[in-house]
Amino acid sequence: MSYAPEKLRVIIPVGGRAKRLLPLTSEISKACIRLLNRPLIEISLLCLAKQGIKNFIFGVKGYTNYRSLHDQFESGVGFSARYGIKPRIHIKYQPNIDDCGSADSARINMEYYDIVDPVFAVQGDNIFDINLKNFVEFHQKKDAVMTIGLKPVENVAGYGIADLDNNMQISRFIEKPSKEEAPSNLANTGLYLVTPEIRQIFKEKEVKKMIKIKKRLDFGYDFIPYLIRTGRPVYGYVLKGNWYDVGTPERYLEAMREILYGKLHSLTDFGGRISEGDRFWVQGESKESMRRREVIVKKLRNGKIQLEGAVLIGRHCQIEDGVTIIDSCIDNYSKIGKNAIIENSAIMDRAIIEEGAIIRNSIIGRHVTIKSSPKNPTVIENISVIADDVVIEAGTKLEATKVYPHLFVKSGTYSNTILS
Repeated sequence: MSYAPEKLRVIIPVGGRAKRLLPLTSEISKACIRLLNRPLIEISLLCLAKQGIKNFIFGVKGYTNYRSLHDQFESGVGFSARYGIKPRIHIKYQPNIDDCGSADSARINMEYYDIVDPVFAVQGDNIFDINLKNFVEFHQKKDAVMTIGLKPVENVAGYGIADLDNNMQISRFIEKPSKEEAPSNLANTGLYLVTPEIRQIFKEKEVKKMIKIKKRLDFGYDFIPYLIRTGRPVYGYVLKGNWYDVGTPERYLEAMREILYGKLHSLTDFGGRISEGDRFWVQGESKESMRRREVIVKKLRNGKIQLEGAVLIGRHCQIEDGVTIIDSCIDNYSKIGKNAIIENSAIMDRAIIEEGAIIRNSIIGRHVTIKSSPKNPTVIENISVIADDVVIEAGTKLEATKVYPHLFVKSGTYSNTILS
């Protein structure tokens, strides 16, 4: 059977609130959180579209996930135009039925869209490098019902872990084991290739019973162990490229930094690179944004601002004199005031960071204003996460603090979660 990417269907289950990424996900789907000046899921779509995939289904559950994804991508026309994908991709959405887990989302969509082709399932908060042709050919050669993408990890906490035999068949699979229970260090990446035969397995009595009694049918907790227990051929494919689970603020920042340093083969350039000898990008497309870009580049070359490591600055940004930016991403239409320091942090679009502010190892959401002055500087550090449309008063110190959307935070010292 030859490799035919146009026949492969991609299902991306996106359900729940992504609690580990709160407060960023309190009003937006985790798949649409801004990362590297674009929605997170767009990086995975681009990786697959570049390899000939044309048909995508967002397995959305709940209002927030549906609204975020549909409003951003609709049927895929805009995405295709933006990245020059011809013929264009087609995006569909889960019918108006709530699923009870990632595998149940695949079941619902395969049935509703009458899918008789192989399905590639991708998680909404993952970024990956994958040679899809090799993955599919491995799956076909093994005559697998399901092939799971695996990646060695140093710390098994929070992952599904697989044990492989000499033929790469998975003999055991444990979801989120303790270090002592883990049968290996091969983590489930949430990349699954399944045959159409899976539709019949979804109809088996025990699977239906799981849905009815547990009210859950998750790939890791339920469906993969069931396939193995019932003797189905489930194989592990060890990924050669990089893979990032962007499920926590720490992993978000790690993925941002590593991709800026060129460790994701499917996204190595962001447009507007200043010179070949550095990893600084200042984006610009329109006449107005190019004018802003020229101002920033001139300031850099005249030593009025300092960029270090790898830095991405979006379109229409304003960077004042004395600013230092290290290993960070500044999204579109943001303003960074005089002598501010941004290090290993993400500043999302339309943020305002005032004079003298210091932001380290943190994520600043969309349309956030960080008030600050030379006499009363604001300091935000140690994996603090500020959700959208927040105002932080000058002189505030936030350490490992989470701030929910639409709040005004009075000056003070915080190291907790601010809900109101």
